[in-house]
Parts: sequence; C-alpha cells; structure tokens
Amino acid sequence: MPNLPTLISDLALILITAAITTLIFRKLKQPLVLGYIIAGFIVSPYLGFTPSVADEHNIEIWAQIGVIFLLFSLGLEFSFKKLMRVGGSASITAIFEIVCITLLGFATGKLLGWKTMDCFFLGGMLASSSTTIIIRAFDELGLKSKHYVKTVFGILVVEDIIVILLMVMLSTIAVTKQVEGMEMSFTVLKLGFFLILWFLMGIFIIPTFLKRTKKLFDDEVYLILSIGLCLGMVFLATKVGFSAELGAFIMGSILAETTSAEKIEHIFKPVKDLFAAVFFVSIGMMIDPKIIVDYGFEVLLVTVLVIFGKFIATTIGAIFSGRSLKQAVEIGMSMAQIGEFAFIVATLGMSLGVISEFLFPIAVGASAITTFTTPYMIKHSDNFYNIIEKIVPKKWQEYIKLYSSRADNAKSESETRKLIKSSLIIIVINVILILSIIILCNQFLLPALINTMDGILPKTITLIVGLLLSAPFLWALMLRNPNNISGAELIKNVTFNRRKLLALEIARFVLGITFIGYFADKCFGTKIAALAVVPPAFFLIIVFRKYFKRAYKIIEKRFVFNLHSREIAEAEKDAPMTNLKNRLRSRNSQVSDWDLHLVDLQTPQHAEYIGRTLKELQWREKFGINVVYVKRSERIIYSPGPNVKIMPFDNVGVLASDEILDKFKLEFYAEHEQEIPDVDIEDIVVEKICIYEDNPLIGKSISKSQIRETTGGMVVAIERNNSRILTPSPNWIFQEYDVVWIVGDKKRLKDLM
Repeated sequence: MPNLPTLISDLALILITAAITTLIFRKLKQPLVLGYIIAGFIVSPYLGFTPSVADEHNIEIWAQIGVIFLLFSLGLEFSFKKLMRVGGSASITAIFEIVCITLLGFATGKLLGWKTMDCFFLGGMLASSSTTIIIRAFDELGLKSKHYVKTVFGILVVEDIIVILLMVMLSTIAVTKQVEGMEMSFTVLKLGFFLILWFLMGIFIIPTFLKRTKKLFDDEVYLILSIGLCLGMVFLATKVGFSAELGAFIMGSILAETTSAEKIEHIFKPVKDLFAAVFFVSIGMMIDPKIIVDYGFEVLLVTVLVIFGKFIATTIGAIFSGRSLKQAVEIGMSMAQIGEFAFIVATLGMSLGVISEFLFPIAVGASAITTFTTPYMIKHSDNFYNIIEKIVPKKWQEYIKLYSSRADNAKSESETRKLIKSSLIIIVINVILILSIIILCNQFLLPALINTMDGILPKTITLIVGLLLSAPFLWALMLRNPNNISGAELIKNVTFNRRKLLALEIARFVLGITFIGYFADKCFGTKIAALAVVPPAFFLIIVFRKYFKRAYKIIEKRFVFNLHSREIAEAEKDAPMTNLKNRLRSRNSQVSDWDLHLVDLQTPQHAEYIGRTLKELQWREKFGINVVYVKRSERIIYSPGPNVKIMPFDNVGVLASDEILDKFKLEFYAEHEQEIPDVDIEDIVVEKICIYEDNPLIGKSISKSQIRETTGGMVVAIERNNSRILTPSPNWIFQEYDVVWIVGDKKRLKDLM
C-alpha cells in the first residue's frame, strides 16, 4: 500500500490522541467524554501547532456510526419494562423537569436574539442529565443505598425515552420549518404507531429466534447478528421518516428484553467504545476556541440556567410527585447538569443544517462546568436542605408533608379504572396490529397479485387473506374481556361503573366493524363493503370465535413469555431471593410514609463483628434498624433470630431510614486494620533453604518456626534423605540437612536466608 488512505492515518491520529487523553482523565478521575472532546480539539485545524485530521468528511461518517451504536447500546441498557417500573413519582418529576427546562432554554435563546431553530435545539440539549456523571458521583460518595437514589435513576430512565422522542419532534420541525398543531399531532400518532408495532413484532419474533438457535451461537455470531439487527432497524426507521438514532434505540430496547441481553451488551461494548470515542472526538474537532471566547457570556448564562433551572424544576416536580421536601431537594441537586445527549441533539441539528455553529461550543462549555459542579452539589445536598428548611415558611413545609402523605395514599386504583385501563390497552394493541395487516395487504400483497392475475380475483384474495390474518385480533378488539372478567360479572357487580364500561364495550364493537368496512372499502368500494362484506365477516367472527380466541391466546402466550423471559431466567437462578422480595414488597410500601426502605448490604470479609450473633451486636437497640433477612450463599434466613451469626460476605437486608443507615454503615463497614503489602507478581518466587547444624529451625515444627509470620512465605515441600514431601503438615519437625522449599516475597525470603 504505497499511498496510505487518509482515513487510516486520520483514524490512527484520533485513536492515539484519544488514548493519551483517556489515561490522563482516568488519572484525574474525570469523565472520559471530556477527555475525548479535548482530544478532538487537539487534532482539529483550530490548534495550529499539533497534527490535524486531513479529511473531516470521513470522520463525520464514522461519527454517525458512533451515534447509532451509542443509541443502540443505550437501548440495551434501557428495557421498556424498566420504564413501566420506575413509577409515577419518577415519571411526573422527569416530565415536569423536561417541560420546564426546555421552555426555559427556548426563552433564553429568544432573549439572546437567536434564531427559532437554535432556541428549539437549545431546549432539547438541556433536557437530559448525564447518567454517567450521576452514577459515578453516587459511587464515589457512597450514596447508592440512599432512598432518593432510586427515584433519580427512575428519572434518568424516563428522561432517556423522552429525549429520544424529542429528537424525532425536532427533526420534524427542522424538516417542515414550521410548528403546526396538525402536523405535530400526526407525527406523534405516527411515532406511537410504529413504536408499538416494532415493539410487539420484535418481542414476538426475536427472542423466539434467539432461543431456538442458541446452540449455534458463539460470541462472533452474537456480535454480527446484533449489529445487523441494529442497522436493519436503522434502515427501516429512516424509510418510514424517522431518525437513524430512533431505530438503533428501538432495536437495543427489544434485545434488552431477551435472555441474551447481557451477553450482547458485553460483546458489543468494545465496538460501542471505539465508535463512541470517534464520535466524541469529532465533536471536539468542531470546537472553535474563538467562538468560545466570543460567546463566553452565553456559556456562563446556559451553565447558570442548567444548575439553577434544572435544580428548581426537578425539586418542584419531585414535590408535585409526592416526595418530601428533603428528598425533593436531594433529587434536584443530583440532576443539575447536562450530559452526552446534549452533543447528540446538537449533532442532529448540525447534520440537518438548521442550527448555528456556536451552539456546539456552548453545549460543551456548559457540560464541562456542570460535570465538575455535580459531585459537590450532591455531596452538600443535606447542608443546602438545612438552609432551605430555614427559609421556607413552616406552613408551606406542613402543607408539603400533608400533600406527600396524601399522594402515597392515593395510589390505589378503583376497579372500574383498572378495567378501563385494561380495555384501552386491548384496543390500542389490536388496532395497531389490524392496521398493520391492512397496510401490508394493500401496499404489498395486492400489487403483487395484480401483476399476476386479472379481474376481481386479486382484490378478493387480498380481502380474504387480510381478514383471516386479522380475525384473531378483531375477536380480541370486539369480544375479549379485560382482566378475565365475564360479561355477566360486569353486569351484576355493583362496584363497577357499568355505564362507562358499557360505553367502552360498544366503542370496541364499532371499531371492529369499522376496520372490516375500511378494509373492504379499500378493495371493492363502500356499497359492496357495507352490504356484502361487513355482515358476513362479523357473523363468521361470532360463529368461529372459539377458534379465533384459541389462536389469539397462543399468540399472546408466546408474546408474554418472550416479554418476561429475562425475568424468568433470572428468577430460576435466584428463586429464593425473588420470593423474599415479593413477600417484602407490600410491607415495604406500607412504611414508605416513614421514609423507611429496604437496603441490601454485604458484610466485609474482615469486619470486626464477624462470627458474633445479632443478640451480641445489638444493632436494633443501638441504631434502631431491623435486620429483615440474612442471605448466605443460596440459603436465606428470613426474620433471623437473636442467635444468628454474621459471617463474611453475608447479604444483610436492613430496613431503616437514610439518616439511621448513614450512622449504621459506619459500624457495618468498619474492618480490622490490616497492612496489605503492595507486592508485584514478579516478586513472588520459590526459594530453597538448606538446614545445617546450629540452625535455629532444627527441632521446631513448621507452625512454630514463624516462617509464615516473619516472611509471609509458605513451606510447600521438604527434601529429606533423597525423598520429597509435598505440602507437609504444620506439625512437621525440621531436621538437620533438610532442604526446605518456600514460596514467598523475594526480598523477605532473602532476609530469612
């Protein structure tokens, strides 16, 4: 290869520079994302005294692949069921915070005189917080067992999905150059339709395929298949008018529901890391230092907006969701930064050519500053709460406490509401499946038949095939009872609001008949549809409902099994712990008003209390905590008695408040102070010692020789009278002319010799 392509030389320059900055930032314990951005600035044309990239176009293509793989990886960690489990509190907080900060970002851009599209994208850039930075801060500060941390993680999950949807909306606005109610409503409906359809079909097909071909898979096949599925969904998403990032995220979230999710995530990580590094380096290459200097005021203004705006919006949202004032402040202090999604949103705007160049440096500057402020804000959230507690009037505090208590008590749903909710789920799912079958038949089957047949035969076949395929879903739409409650029970049970439920049942019948008529109308026209198709089709569905019901149940059973296959596999591995958590769930929710929550703590190996009983430790008397269970290997001791001993690596379930846990963990994690020498593996050697006359070891046993205590070495063999004794017992007595083989540290053995 006499002429090396610029792509290879540019990639070498990028990766070497990124590797060096990564080492530096790891040493400084700072986010690697900032290191990659600085690496991009170093190889950019704006820094004249360092080598720069020759062909930026090639790097842009690699960066686009990096964004796709980043979103795919995020989807693998996401899981739709995780979104359903985050609870109303996290959802309300996240939605309120995103709406507020997006509007504040838009208003700030307008005040600065920016273009409308710059204002829209600024709001989108500020919408999400950095999961990486928050998790790292919680780990370093030892706060992951705090009660409010679960809510923070839930907010981050909701933020991710909302920002993905926000990117779709921004793409639509950028393409249409206008914000019309009808256009946006259609986009939202179209997005919802395809999201649910992709999810339903993906969960039904992909986990089944992976399960039945599992024996043929190795790491190579998993990697190739996962990348292929990712890029295939990217192609499909762009074909129907959505962004490539959305397609990658959806496929990742589908694979996240399979039993192979962890395997794929582990295998895919090096690929993601490589392309993510290229993406963030490409962002750094776009940063013009002159623009940062010129827009220094805007960078500081956006930083202040992020810190104070996100803190206030998140805190108020948490209070609205039913959190106490203290928890709301702690949550708000944790979320006051912008993360990696800001760069992805800005990249989207740049690729569409609708935002100004200065937005990138502003996003990078604000992100860098808030990255450094976040750990300090989290650390001092308690102190800040103490200040707020003195400022906020007592009446307001009492009102917040009362509101929080009522919010917890208002979580139960009425029976009628549950039935309506179940009915709406049945309607939405089956309407989407029926519509999909109709669209596929009209767009693909009918044109193919017209090319091979004449007359009304193509339309007749299309109508029959479409109705047969959609018959189980038409039965479910019109006749399936929600929550397995019979129609007679709905009529007799006085606890139900029968008027609402009757109206809903009539609406389901009308919808089913409407879809049959719509499909027939597409094939033969309104008159034939109304007279010759709808009545007999409806009659056949009623007559053969048992067969359609059976077909629907088979499909539903397969879907539900695939959806929960990951949980089923995990439950089989750890069935006792799962059963324990299920038993504790209701109890734990009943004491949430007192700020009590269950935390799983693992006993350190060298804890001072190892081997002592709960009665001797008196943790309940000293701290006011309750030990709910002790898990030792596969055995679980539920409600342990006073004579249960605590052993190394036990998992101890503790029920207590955050304040009590902070005090308790000081004793729980206290260990014996042990000097652990920093020994290189190269220093571990095997040496032999010959015992001659007058040697102090003669007549002593191995245990009394103090060899282990003085050198840290171990006697592994002894030669005596041309015979060898391997792994001699501690009671072995040394004799004259023994040859002793010892394994240990080279320097300390040399001193012994």
